[in-house]
Amino acid sequence: MTTFNVKKILNNNVLIAENDDYKEVVLIGKGIGFNRKKDDILSEQFVEKIFILKDRVKQEQYKSLLPQMDDETLDAIVDALEYIKKQTHTGLDEHIHVALTDHLMFSIYRTLKGLTIKNPFLYETKTIYPTEYEIASEVVNIVNKSINIQLPEDEVGFITLHIHSAISHKDLSKVNQDNQLINKLIHIIEGAFQTVIDKQSIDYIRLVRHLRFTIERANDGEELEEPSTIIFALQNEYPFCYNLSWKLIKIMQNSLKKPIGNVEAVYLTVHLQRMYEKLKTK
Repeated sequence: MTTFNVKKILNNNVLIAENDDYKEVVLIGKGIGFNRKKDDILSEQFVEKIFILKDRVKQEQYKSLLPQMDDETLDAIVDALEYIKKQTHTGLDEHIHVALTDHLMFSIYRTLKGLTIKNPFLYETKTIYPTEYEIASEVVNIVNKSINIQLPEDEVGFITLHIHSAISHKDLSKVNQDNQLINKLIHIIEGAFQTVIDKQSIDYIRLVRHLRFTIERANDGEELEEPSTIIFALQNEYPFCYNLSWKLIKIMQNSLKKPIGNVEAVYLTVHLQRMYEKLKTK
C-alpha cells in the first residue's frame, strides 16, 4: 500500500506530502489533516484526491490558495475539478488547478457580495466551445448545490474558457484573445449587414465555428486545399460578401500576425452569402 510522508498541514482536509513515486503532492480527504504533524507517515486509504503539480511555481500558487477557503468551498471546487477531469477524458494542463480554483473562489465571493461581472462573449463562447460549455454548466451546478449559492450564467462562459485552455494546453490569455477576435469580427459583419444577427440561428452557429477553425488553422500553420476556379466565380457573383470576407481575413492576419490562405476567403464568402440572402428576405 502506498504511503506518504506529511510535509505540511494546510487544514483539517488538506495537506502537503511526498513519496518516491509522486514527489510533492497535495492530498485531500475528510479529516486527513486532523491531529497530523510533519513527517507523519500517512496511508493512501485516507486519501480521497491527489493533485500532482509538477510545475513548482503553480504548485506554490495552488498551496497558497487552499488555506483561503473554508472546507465547504474547497470540497465544491475539488468536486468540480474531478468532474472536468472525468468528462474530458484527456490530460488536462495542470494550470487549471490554480486558475480555476482562483476563479471560482472569487466568483463565489463576488456572488455572495451581490457583485456580478457581465460576460460580453457569452453567446460566442457557447457557440465556439459547445462541449466545454456543457461541462462548465454542470460545474456551476455542482458549486451551486454544494454551497447553496446561485452563480450567474455569465460564469459558465468564463469557466468554459478555463476548461478549453486546459484541454488544448493553450494559455488562457491566448484563448481569450481568439474569443475577442471572433466577437470583433461578428460586430463588423453586423455593421456591414446593418442588422443584429440572431445568435440562436444555425447560420450564426456555423459562421462562428467557421471563424474559430479559421483562426485555429492559422495558429497551427495549416492550409486548406485551394479551389482556384471557385474564387473567381464567387468574386464575380457575390462581390459584397467576397470583399467583406477579405476584410475579415485581413483583420485576422493583423491580429494573429500569421498568414491566412486565399481559400479561407472562399469558404467564408459562402457562409456570409448564405446568411446575407436570408436576411434580405426578411
